[in-house]
Amino acid sequence: MTRRRWIADETNGNTAALVGDHAVHLTRVLRAEIGEEFDLATGTAVRRGTITSISDKRVEFALGVEQPVVPAPDLTLALAIFKFDRMEWAIEKCTELGVARIIPIVARRTDSHLSGAAVKRRERWQRIALQASEQSRRPGPPEIAAPAKLKEFASGTGSRIVLAESENNTRLRDAMQPWPSDVTLAIGPEGGWTADELQWFRESGWTAASLGDTILRAETAAIVATALALDALQ
Repeated sequence: MTRRRWIADETNGNTAALVGDHAVHLTRVLRAEIGEEFDLATGTAVRRGTITSISDKRVEFALGVEQPVVPAPDLTLALAIFKFDRMEWAIEKCTELGVARIIPIVARRTDSHLSGAAVKRRERWQRIALQASEQSRRPGPPEIAAPAKLKEFASGTGSRIVLAESENNTRLRDAMQPWPSDVTLAIGPEGGWTADELQWFRESGWTAASLGDTILRAETAAIVATALALDALQ
């Protein structure tokens, strides 16, 4: 039977701990007891952990043998901010698929009340990513960056691809040939990128690509593009 995996809140040598609500879920919901074993992701490795103590909102583990971890592809998702319920769904599913980091982007068509509330929403997004990472047995959660304006975020030095409905000649799979070592994908908001934003992408050296002839919702496009890109990177 596959052991449940947790991402440790604290690590010190051969010990680790879950704290707060993280620990409460393990003890009160799952009824874990001293002596039970789980996999503990420590940020640099995944090790077998045995519960040694349980107290109010804290569970401590003794760490044992290290488990093999397959290096994850380096995929960044620059995700324009859209309706929070749908965006949270995209964050959860893209985390399960294996995205390395997510950068929330304030685009021209991002509703002003969403862009204003995005900074306070970051903590919730991080919590969603943590839970999705444990469920999908990742060694660690993706980075959820602070929201940034389109022309101000750091996009890295690898292959940079912007998904654009207006692109008729290049599909995502073609834009990723030859397969790069790291990729940043930019996904637009509801209504897509504006013409001046696409012009900025082109002038900044991004490659425009599409997912086909159908028009997808922003959250669907994010998940499909993440899955296709990760398949190409693996």
